[in-house]
Amino acid sequence: MNIFITGAGGFIGGSIAAGLARDGHRVRGLIRRAEQADDLKRLNIEPVIGSLEDTDLLAAEARAADAVINAASSDHREAVEALIGALEDTNKPFLHTSGSSIVGDASGGEASDDIFTEDDLPEPTPDKAPRVAIDRLVLDAANRGVRSAVLCNTLIYGHGAVPNAASVQLPRLERQAKKSGIVRHVGRGLNIWSNVHIDDVVEIYRLALEKSPAGTFYFVESGEAQFRDMTTAMARALELRGPEDWPLEDAIKEWGYEMASYGLGSNSRVRSKRTREMLGWQPKRTSVIEWIEKEMAV
Repeated sequence: MNIFITGAGGFIGGSIAAGLARDGHRVRGLIRRAEQADDLKRLNIEPVIGSLEDTDLLAAEARAADAVINAASSDHREAVEALIGALEDTNKPFLHTSGSSIVGDASGGEASDDIFTEDDLPEPTPDKAPRVAIDRLVLDAANRGVRSAVLCNTLIYGHGAVPNAASVQLPRLERQAKKSGIVRHVGRGLNIWSNVHIDDVVEIYRLALEKSPAGTFYFVESGEAQFRDMTTAMARALELRGPEDWPLEDAIKEWGYEMASYGLGSNSRVRSKRTREMLGWQPKRTSVIEWIEKEMAV
């Protein structure tokens, strides 16, 4: 299969592209920085230099491919529109990457008992409404002859395939800890996020390309953990002080409003039946705490 994937220089997109290339697919990967081209070639990924603003390029690559994966941004509507337009009436697979902060509550590090499923999604906060609108656009593409699906990832941990590409949340906690000498979490760190290992993420994209019905939304999760437990494990692994509570306003100064309030300071607790029952996904890694303690610093 000829597959075009955006975000191939990143943690998620690069890992997915490398996994599909290992399976024998021809993979063309969009990257913004030409200096990443050699890294992709070593992974048997054909680099395509460009950006999500290059909608003509995106459309041309989509038309030439047998399947398309958007792993570059969950929030770039124009790019998604260009890809869907090029795929219309082809019945080709189009997998769009979203993120489970769409159910985030911006709790400032406090706990919540709310758990969401694919059939029970809350109305998004105003901050997340544009992302949810894009997810719905992708799902509605099923009515335009596109075998579209949304893969809504939770907190992803593990080491990616592309050098120097990192996941979103845990590396930010780690960098702050190394810089300050103190491991910190937002507020009291009682907030909980569902999570998944990057190797299991690669597998779910592989299965979705093969099996997903058109117009299907999936949460991608294999466990959950409280941030205080993750930062406690991180302090042990890095042999640093902490963890310490950090007021939200200070966390925003370090990480910005979006990351501090949603990525690190909210609850995002989800469960997926569809990944298991519809796709036959069986995640192999289920403990982020074990990974932090044994593998994060390797």
